[in-house]
Amino acid sequence: MALHQITALNSSPFALHFAPIRSPEIQSQRRPPQLRFRVFACVSTAKTKPPRRKPSPDAEKAEAEELVRVMVRSFTEKEPLSKTLNKYVRLVRTQHCFMLFEELGRKGKWLQCLEVFRWMQKQRWYVADNGVYSKLISVMGKHGQIRMAMWLFSEMRNSGCRPDTSVYNSLISAHLHSRDKAKALAKALGYFERMKGLERCQPNVVTYNILLRACAQAREVDQVNALLKELESSNVSPDVYTYNGVMDAYGKNGMISEMESLLALMKSDRCKPDIITFNLLIDSYGRKQQFAKM
Repeated sequence: MALHQITALNSSPFALHFAPIRSPEIQSQRRPPQLRFRVFACVSTAKTKPPRRKPSPDAEKAEAEELVRVMVRSFTEKEPLSKTLNKYVRLVRTQHCFMLFEELGRKGKWLQCLEVFRWMQKQRWYVADNGVYSKLISVMGKHGQIRMAMWLFSEMRNSGCRPDTSVYNSLISAHLHSRDKAKALAKALGYFERMKGLERCQPNVVTYNILLRACAQAREVDQVNALLKELESSNVSPDVYTYNGVMDAYGKNGMISEMESLLALMKSDRCKPDIITFNLLIDSYGRKQQFAKM
């Protein structure tokens, strides 16, 4: 092929398709050294954005608490609560609603807790959760709304949630806040017996502590001893609150020697007594006028 024909072919639009394929060695030899250096420099000095750091759990909790404080301040009697929630609908999630239950429950606004719950159920991200129901049942119980607590328990089961130990603990605590203490204790012990027959609801140390405290207040020493004996034969390990509950029952009935034996048992179980333990002992010694032991 003539020289002028080759030149014309290389300058034509089809030159890319007809260009001969050269090996990488030949291409690198023909490329000017400064060009190769520039390419290398461009690649090596390219800047990449650092990955965005995920906020720490403490930072996330602080942000959530601040949002809840802002919303609570915005709640007024004139303006519907749902209007405030809708204002922050892009930010509010289950965590924030749980904190709202805490804050509103502390202020005695149990009805507003139910409003928040109803608003939650209308959101796309809502998933029925035992933790939410357990918290609401606890709030209702603390304010004497036992029927509402029972309704929530029924609502939870209808939503497809299976009760667990924490839910039953909240239900027992709710009943123990009712005015008729004898009837409430009988109801609580009935739930306790039901829990033992359910695989997901086996009593834990919290269950025993709730019942021991209630029995101590009712001066039911026989029931306290029965619970303590049952606890010792189970896989549940007692804690300082367990022993304090039993200690309180003994103290209310003037059983000083039993209190001293229980204190020795605590130490043998490597359970360190706290200030409540010693206050119960001191109070009992004072009632019996055993001032030397105080």
